[in-house]
Amino acid sequence: MIPESDSAKTPAHGIRLDLVAGLTAAAVVLPKAMAYATVAGLPVAVGLYTAFLPMLIYALLGTSRVLSFSSTTTLAILAGTQLGLVVPDGDPAKLIVAVATLSALTGAILVLAALLRLGFVASFISSPVLTGFKAGIGLVIVLDQVPKLLGVHFTKQGFFRDLLSLIDQLPETSLLTLAVAAGTLLVLLGMERLWPHSPAPLVAVGGGIAASWFFGLDGQGVAIVGLIPQGLPSLTLPDLDLVEQLLPGAIGIALMSFTESIAAGRAFADSSEPPIKANRELLASGAANLGGALFGAMPSGGGTSQTAVVRAAGGRSQKAGLVTAGAAAATMLFLAPLLGLLPYATLAAVVIVYSVGLIQPGEFRAIRRVRTMEFRWAVAAFFGVLIFGTLQGIVVAIIISLIALASQSANPRVYVIGRKRGADVLRPLSPEHPDDETFPGLLILRPEGRLFFVNAPLVAEQIRALLDRYQPRVVVLDLSRVPDIEYSALQMLIEGERLIAERNITLWLAGLNPRVLEVVRHAGLAERLGRERMLFNVRAAIERYQNLPAA
Repeated sequence: MIPESDSAKTPAHGIRLDLVAGLTAAAVVLPKAMAYATVAGLPVAVGLYTAFLPMLIYALLGTSRVLSFSSTTTLAILAGTQLGLVVPDGDPAKLIVAVATLSALTGAILVLAALLRLGFVASFISSPVLTGFKAGIGLVIVLDQVPKLLGVHFTKQGFFRDLLSLIDQLPETSLLTLAVAAGTLLVLLGMERLWPHSPAPLVAVGGGIAASWFFGLDGQGVAIVGLIPQGLPSLTLPDLDLVEQLLPGAIGIALMSFTESIAAGRAFADSSEPPIKANRELLASGAANLGGALFGAMPSGGGTSQTAVVRAAGGRSQKAGLVTAGAAAATMLFLAPLLGLLPYATLAAVVIVYSVGLIQPGEFRAIRRVRTMEFRWAVAAFFGVLIFGTLQGIVVAIIISLIALASQSANPRVYVIGRKRGADVLRPLSPEHPDDETFPGLLILRPEGRLFFVNAPLVAEQIRALLDRYQPRVVVLDLSRVPDIEYSALQMLIEGERLIAERNITLWLAGLNPRVLEVVRHAGLAERLGRERMLFNVRAAIERYQNLPAA
């Protein structure tokens, strides 16, 4: 292997890499951004606006070196759901004002979250639940775009009703529109298969425009984009009268924007790069959405697929993002008339190809192999989107995640601990290790997790059952895996010590961390037990027990 020369490591080389990465990303991001605008029911020009100013602002403020910041499939469908509520007639002028208001609200919520240091909220939706939610979103988007592939139209009424309407409309399919869509799909799928992270969307869009011009598709019944305003976007002020209607949706979109952005940023972070700072990301995302709102941009966030393109093309810094934003501006200034010839079927094909990736059957199978319960949560989130709608699906996903968290916290396990024969290894007794040794008259129990008022009765019940089963002389409660004990749980521990003493069983505590030890001391339990019943760890407890005189 030829070593990299010193000249290849110069700042100029890094700039060249970012320039190439930014242009490559633009070839992918700009066509997809226009396609996502159609998902939201917006003019395609809004997609270009979203790939311009939000990308520019994030590049200046964000902590990720390579995150590509514009719209995503998830944000587009969520925005479209909200816009459909406030502008049911689809008037373009009203839509621009409404989307500006929605983006401004999204940005304001993200900035407020940054000021309150709520970066931890990115973890509110668990990975399995997010898998189910995104799969549901992906299926909704695909169904939403299929009519454009076929050249048919019907009123949207929800996933299952739309599916029936689509079946009814199949005889009305426009064969020429379907041919355009099929050609686009062949280009996209073929290029992605042979050349991953290729500028396939750019080639597909270019081919669609060429075919539209050469064959005069507009005059033959194939719907095209039509007039796109040439030039940079004009200033658009939010409408305060829409705030109350759009605020609930903006909260959900802000949460999803941040969750997707932080996940994509961390997924493509190099170990040599500074860590992603969650609260700074909130601020950067909020500022990008606020800035974009003033020029009619959609709600924006970091995209996984487009960030993968930047990384694969050698991007090293946000200079690549600046290049992509510059390409968006150049497109608006010089290529708008050409883009007006673009068939909607081509855009729909782009959306479908890059939305299908949200549906990951393999991820569902992997979750099921590891945890059946979490697989059920993923499936529930999936059907939550299909049954209740996309925005309500976020609420369903959050509720399922919180129920899952509460379920795990409320049902901690209590393990009986043994020692590996011939080695100083302590571990829970299990059928896999039948030879592990225990000590007659000594029962070592290890609860795991924070003990608080919800789970304390369940822990106490498990301990009572184990005491009845083993009938020990001494029970050692190993608290090394308990980070904290809440007051109610501590009172139950004190009462439990008194009750088992009446059964001639002695309680020892071992492995208390400083926080738990402080709580035990303040409650007077440490004084009651005495130093001889408060052990540094389980090994010390075993040694002490073995040195006790025989009963």
